[in-house]
Amino acid sequence: MELQRTLACSSFVEGLGLHTGKKIPMWIHPAPADHGIVFVRSDLRRRVRIPATLEFVVDTTLATTLGRDGEVVSTVEHLLSALWGTGVDNALVEVGGPEVPILDGSAAPFVKMIKEAGIFLQPKVRRYLVVERPFHVRDGERMVSLYPCPEFVVSFSIDFDHPLIGTQFFQLHLTDGNYERLISRARTFGFLRDVEAMKAMGYALGGSLENAIVLDDTGVLNPGGLRYSDEFVRHKILDCLGDLSLLGLRLRGHLVAHRSGHSLNRKLLSHLIEATDGWKVVSGSLGMGQGVAESPSFQDRSSSMGNRALLA
Repeated sequence: MELQRTLACSSFVEGLGLHTGKKIPMWIHPAPADHGIVFVRSDLRRRVRIPATLEFVVDTTLATTLGRDGEVVSTVEHLLSALWGTGVDNALVEVGGPEVPILDGSAAPFVKMIKEAGIFLQPKVRRYLVVERPFHVRDGERMVSLYPCPEFVVSFSIDFDHPLIGTQFFQLHLTDGNYERLISRARTFGFLRDVEAMKAMGYALGGSLENAIVLDDTGVLNPGGLRYSDEFVRHKILDCLGDLSLLGLRLRGHLVAHRSGHSLNRKLLSHLIEATDGWKVVSGSLGMGQGVAESPSFQDRSSSMGNRALLA
């Protein structure tokens, strides 16, 4: 039986917010079983707890933003991706500002934090959402689908009109160690031609070559070049995993995406949990034929976990 996991001790980091440009402290604390990932703004008098679940997503413009009762935490996807990729189910994240620090633009610094803190096994079994039929959402040429599969697999393709990117494809089988080695170091990226317009709209105020890949019309401006030859599609998978973690459950299925982003990822999850059939929640082991099927109502289970998270 697969057990839930949390951190063995608290971990701290401080860094710039990608969009605000402000220096922001952040702590990741252990949390009890069935708590899930919950954010709290430590810089505000009202310490509103914001569970990292789909119902608390308030914006997906250039980042995933969570909010509750008027308070928000933005740019959560890299941290959520790292927690999911390293197998952490439960954590309380204190953020001293309106967004998670961007650090180097990848999930690798968060993975380092988690590994240094250590992972603690908890005496409660994990829960999985098992996909039993295909689910699809599309927006023009952008699409993302989920298919039944005995393990969790992501197949992602991108297509950019840029000589260094073009069409890229990567497939990830999320097993022990694969996330850190294959995905975690892939950085967010953007185009020099878009920088001034983004800053005029209040975005990317903290962006630099230290925390993002920046491309001009022909290549990369970063002195160190790329970390992977296909770093761009790998970062899209990194972002996607962070968005998928908002399901609040581990996932068993094959996600196939082409040019998907935060908004379309969110639409797929909404389509999935609003369906009355085509999936089930299993408590127990990831192995096929194992585990115990639970109530078919995702809404009931999600509400129950959310209440426990707010009271913990």
